[in-house]
Amino acid sequence: MHNQDYLISEEKNYVLKLTLTVFALLVASVLFSQTSIRGIVTDAKTGETLPGVAVSIKNTTQGVMSDADGNYELNVGAGKHTVVASYLSYSALEVTDVEVKRGEVTKLNIPMQESLNALNEVVVVAMARINSEVSLLNSMKNANGIVSGVSSQQISRNQDRDASEVIRRIPGISIMDNKFIVARGLSQRYNNVWINNSATPSSEADSRSFSFDLIPSSQIENIMIVKSPQPELPADFSGGFVKVATKGIPSENSMEISYGTGFNAQTQFEDFKYNPGSSTDFLGFDNGHRSLRNIVPFRLDADNTEMIDAVTKNGFNNNWAIKTKSPLPDQRFSFAMSRRINTEGGQQWGLTSAVNYSYTSRTLMNMRNAQYEVYNDISDKTELDNDYSDNQYNTNARLGAMVNLSFISNKDNHYEFQNIFNQLGQDRYTFREGTDYTSGRSKRQEREEYLYSSRTTYSGQFTGKHTLPFADKLDWTLGFSYANKNQPDRRMINRTENASTAEDPFNGQMYISQADIERNFIDLSEYTYNAAANYSHDLKINSSITSTLKGGFYGEYKVKDYNTRDFDFLYNEDYFPYSFRFGDVVKDILIPENFGANRLYINESTNNVDSYDGNNKLLAAYLAINIPYKKFNIYAGARFEHDIMTLTNFISPVGFETKDSEYKTTDVFPSLNVSYNLDKSNILRFAYGMSINRPEFREVSPASFYDFDLFNRIQGNPNLKAAYIQNMDLRYELYPSSGELVSVALFYKHFENPIEWTFINTGGGSRIFTFENALSGQNLGVEVDLKKRLDFIGLKDFSAVINGSLIKSKVKFDENSTEDERPLQGQSPFLVNAGFFYQSDPLQLTAGLMYNIIGKRIVGIGLKSKSENSTVNDDIPDMYEMPRNVLDFTVTKRIGKQLEIAAAIKDIFSQDVLYKQFPKFIDDAGVLHEREQTTRRFNPGQNISLSAKFNF
Repeated sequence: MHNQDYLISEEKNYVLKLTLTVFALLVASVLFSQTSIRGIVTDAKTGETLPGVAVSIKNTTQGVMSDADGNYELNVGAGKHTVVASYLSYSALEVTDVEVKRGEVTKLNIPMQESLNALNEVVVVAMARINSEVSLLNSMKNANGIVSGVSSQQISRNQDRDASEVIRRIPGISIMDNKFIVARGLSQRYNNVWINNSATPSSEADSRSFSFDLIPSSQIENIMIVKSPQPELPADFSGGFVKVATKGIPSENSMEISYGTGFNAQTQFEDFKYNPGSSTDFLGFDNGHRSLRNIVPFRLDADNTEMIDAVTKNGFNNNWAIKTKSPLPDQRFSFAMSRRINTEGGQQWGLTSAVNYSYTSRTLMNMRNAQYEVYNDISDKTELDNDYSDNQYNTNARLGAMVNLSFISNKDNHYEFQNIFNQLGQDRYTFREGTDYTSGRSKRQEREEYLYSSRTTYSGQFTGKHTLPFADKLDWTLGFSYANKNQPDRRMINRTENASTAEDPFNGQMYISQADIERNFIDLSEYTYNAAANYSHDLKINSSITSTLKGGFYGEYKVKDYNTRDFDFLYNEDYFPYSFRFGDVVKDILIPENFGANRLYINESTNNVDSYDGNNKLLAAYLAINIPYKKFNIYAGARFEHDIMTLTNFISPVGFETKDSEYKTTDVFPSLNVSYNLDKSNILRFAYGMSINRPEFREVSPASFYDFDLFNRIQGNPNLKAAYIQNMDLRYELYPSSGELVSVALFYKHFENPIEWTFINTGGGSRIFTFENALSGQNLGVEVDLKKRLDFIGLKDFSAVINGSLIKSKVKFDENSTEDERPLQGQSPFLVNAGFFYQSDPLQLTAGLMYNIIGKRIVGIGLKSKSENSTVNDDIPDMYEMPRNVLDFTVTKRIGKQLEIAAAIKDIFSQDVLYKQFPKFIDDAGVLHEREQTTRRFNPGQNISLSAKFNF
């Protein structure tokens, strides 16, 4: 076993070393080799330089925008090229037969002729859409702070299906549970997400977290992650402020339809088990089939036998049958339409709309789930609480729509109405069997979970951008977002081995106890209303310095409503024979003839404390100044935020008296972003900012719920307080040519009162997971990012994208905590993303090979013994998700001008997902030993897909 682990470790080290070697060679090539066209764009009449001019190579995807001084540079292959330049209110210009020699820089200055008739042709260029790698890198280069991102062009090459797959390509970003981001080692609670410059509601009940798997990649124009605090951004983030932009005004009329199919290697050729659902499950929502029937009152009266009888028989969906089928291959469909209308008066209308749908199945077989007690240092062996094997069957149906309407009345006024809607339904059946050791002897157990969950998100914004007299700029946003998570009738069946005497005829058989059949209903809704405005004014200090003053406000009102009801089945032991409890639950027990108030009946076990309402009011304002001084650009400011969160919850399990709890913070958050332009291609940046992390509704609520995967309940902590973070960044950026980047960044964060998970050991193998404030924390890391074409080594049409991070963190707890010093939960010590791409415009062929690995990270916290004379021998260790190599291959072929065929193999290695603990103990000789024990293991399987896209 240890030799095998050593070989795996050696393999990972080899892969990491090879990746770093390739990275070093590519960096060296960037520094010492260059083939490009370089020049300055000017007004032909006045000689003034023109920023923001679109310069590209005709009939290719290569392009760049001129910088603030009119400079541009296009990295191209050797040969003759046609250079095209276009700009607002200027005639488009083509320069033919521009000859470029390998390893040389060709100078080409471009004079632009003003033309009023050109307005309608190039107004979109002036809006600087960030949908290509070139425009993305230009946006990063001209940003005031530390920014990383990914464009729709890169998304298309990777064939990523949703935002969770897209965002993990960004330096310092990883994904947990296939949907939540970890930025710079900080979990989702330390990250903020906006869509189209508007706040998004949380899609989860127990934390502030946005599920990125909700957004299909086809709706995304770009994703930008701001990593340094800035005055105009909310202060409630530290890892990353994620800005998702959906597709805006089109450059031309188009219509596109696509269809894709595929399968998962672990799923497609095996039996698939399911419980029949509603007729609308395929659309991502339940039509009421699983809901409580109208005859179910607000609360059941246990003494009202007539009511109990009626509700037991007719108050629920009582179809518990598990059926078997052969799963359909994955189905994906999308339709997109763009329209652009230019009026005679120079006005423009733009419509971008899309509908997408997918239906997929996934099976996880023989998934190990184990929970351990303190390691037995006497006999040097593990001590299991329980050890289970799960077979899990998942069906996901997703329906999404986007409608964005744009209106440009003139060059000074631009309006947009943006809407994005997504519906995701997840149907999961789990059969669990294994052994429970907590009673002092081993007992076999069987558990079943019927879980259906639908998630709805809508985000809408009405925005305006205006250029006022004296070149002042004003932009504003009115936004509304909605999220709902509906979990109707989550059902669980628990059966335990009868460990009786040999005389018992049913000894060793599986049986149900009272309340071993449970039903749970959850509904979570969150509404977010926000309004914002930003104003900027240029202030000329002297003939060479023009600073920009900025100011603005932001207001947000959030309402959250969380309701849960719990039921279980009880049976009359005097009515049924002793053998009843040993019957088949579905075929012999949960049948209509057994239902009745004096037989097998429903019992309400709802705890009112588990439901809550809340609202949050945030008022913010900021002032900032941007000062360009010689080679420096200084952006400094402060943000004021006043936040009031009000939580309303019941004070007793059965009563309906409520109380309000308020949590207030009022703070000023300073920030400073400084960049130093060493030359046109080299930038050095420094950033400092203070930020905050406030507790969420569920985290301060006494509400609790049972987590099937953790085997235990999760409960809030009303005594939580806000955490404050000091953030510092230092980054060097090199832009050798258009579409290319080398960057190296250092970051450091200091936390005061960071909010972390912990758990309370209640005995008998039971634990309650909760939240607590640690004393302090630190997070230190380095990030590297490289985007480079490979024609310098003779690989024409090839390019590479490599990024990686090394991160170290430490959290300190006070002496009363059950935890000891450890890394931040979710933080990986390293992350590596690498992509090698081939793109041939003549062949109309694109291919890519992408690799990803993350270092082991804490996904479950342990328990440190604080009793007198305790040692490491008495601790329950943290649980880690282990590294795994993920390799994807994609290929896309365009046939003519209208048809495109794409194929992909995702997760080629299909290595096991593995969670482990590493218990330590000191033997009698004082020697420290470390062991390992597996808590979870499953294989996700390869995903193979084929799709076709047709453009009209």
